[in-house]
Amino acid sequence: MLTPTETRFHTIETPVTLRSGATLPSVTNAYEIYGELNEDRSNAILVFHALTGSHHAAGFTASVPGAYRWNEECQRGWWDSFIGPGRAFDTERFAVIAINVLGGCYGTTGPSSINPETGRRYGSSFPRVSLCDMVDIQMQVLDELGIEKLHAVTGGSVGGYMCLSLATRYPDRVDRVIPIASGIEVTSLQHLHNFEQITAIVNDEHFNGGDYYDGPSPDKGLALARMIQHKTFVSLKGMEYRARQEVVPTVELPEHVHIEYAVESYMWYQGQKFIDRFDANTFLRIIDAWETFDLLGPTDAIDEVELLRSCKDQRFLVFTVDSDVCFYPEEQDKMVNLLA
Repeated sequence: MLTPTETRFHTIETPVTLRSGATLPSVTNAYEIYGELNEDRSNAILVFHALTGSHHAAGFTASVPGAYRWNEECQRGWWDSFIGPGRAFDTERFAVIAINVLGGCYGTTGPSSINPETGRRYGSSFPRVSLCDMVDIQMQVLDELGIEKLHAVTGGSVGGYMCLSLATRYPDRVDRVIPIASGIEVTSLQHLHNFEQITAIVNDEHFNGGDYYDGPSPDKGLALARMIQHKTFVSLKGMEYRARQEVVPTVELPEHVHIEYAVESYMWYQGQKFIDRFDANTFLRIIDAWETFDLLGPTDAIDEVELLRSCKDQRFLVFTVDSDVCFYPEEQDKMVNLLA
């Protein structure tokens, strides 16, 4: 039985200037809290979600006001096995906070949100955002909650980048840093994977430069992008195993396409179910933030060694997922060696 949870909202009513210099008239953040904050607000753990995640990390949420697409797959928290009483992130001891990133499509202001100045969805007019912007906005939510210092921050993949961004730019505001299957830089292979996904979406006949909300969505491109992305989540052996477990007996395909193997059926299914729960513009904005991630850029440090000295009072726990073929274990090794 999943514990019912509730999405909360925090709105920054004044204009928000991004790192690019662009301005948003206001920003609403969707978030959830699991567990209770203690009296001095010292037991908070912030969880950064990965590229296609949401603020709904645990329990059951039937719907989210303002979410562009929310279906049954979204209703179960994506980290429910790890967050709760007696679990890895024990909600009897800690208050675990998850916030939908800026540019998201699950209640936080993003391309599918209504621009209060025009009364229409932002679409292509939504500005580029950086991972630093996403972190900075979430720090304002923590300020509103009265949290001066986090017990810990954690996140996987792109969420791990945001952990490092917070740790290095707000070193006095977190004690423990737990990046999972992440790195300190964007690799050439990641750039290639990301470029393939971007190309798939922008070449969809319905993309219309990002202004598709009044017509058909670029679902073919988004589904293809998801299939490209999904190959990076697990090793080939892992994918073959999953395909045997999750074969889709019947799928709708173009007349000239034939699915003959379980892995093809599995991958097609991953793409099709994804388009029912995500927005192509949000996908592109977060991919772009990933592409432009530069840990050193917003700082005065001359190299990563000097930068990570600012984290000398923090404790790090770095996790590797050996089946991940997007962030290889060598990238976590490099992080650990720099921290040593």
